Amino acid sequence: MIIVGVCGASGSGKSTLAQEIANSLNCTTRVIGQDCYYKDHSHLPFEERKKINYDSPLIFEHDELLNDAIQLQSGMAVTKKGYDYKLHIRADSDELITPPDVLILEGIHMFHDPRLVRLMSLKLYMHVDVDECLLRRIERDRIERKRTFEEIALQYRQTVKPMYDEYVSKYIRVADFAVMKGGKNKPAIDAISAYLTAKLLSERISNGAEEQ
Repeated sequence: MIIVGVCGASGSGKSTLAQEIANSLNCTTRVIGQDCYYKDHSHLPFEERKKINYDSPLIFEHDELLNDAIQLQSGMAVTKKGYDYKLHIRADSDELITPPDVLILEGIHMFHDPRLVRLMSLKLYMHVDVDECLLRRIERDRIERKRTFEEIALQYRQTVKPMYDEYVSKYIRVADFAVMKGGKNKPAIDAISAYLTAKLLSERISNGAEEQ
């Protein structure tokens, strides 16, 4: 199994790129978002949950995501993790995720855990202007997450921008490639798809030779 990491600012097009890559490949694929691995704060009142810094790397269950990636890489299924953005609580399910040929992991802090980074065969960073990211975030949060402009602006000033400056902007140093212009950059998608197809073929040939 090949593991691909996609990292970048909120609103940079990580989820779109991950899905476009998955759609371009002629093999089994799975996209898993880091947001599904937020720490569970269901024990806190809703108003308290709203105040949590969801843009900090400390808010994620890094061990849980790492263990799931290792388990999938070992050929074992894992349960699907999830998150409810409206209620700010985990929303896991009993649905099983079986090991794909290509696993794509995407998130703002996907390169934070060096243990997970070492499992990645390809690391992509979304290099998009922060103003463009903010506009996309406003549109997404108002439509998909039913948040007001005031709520979006407050979160951006208090946590999104500070965490971007302190952490996310620096993850580009970890990446193998920087992807410009967002998640629908077709030349980039075609190049990444070709690379992954060739790598998957190479691994299959190598595994076949070892079995003989």
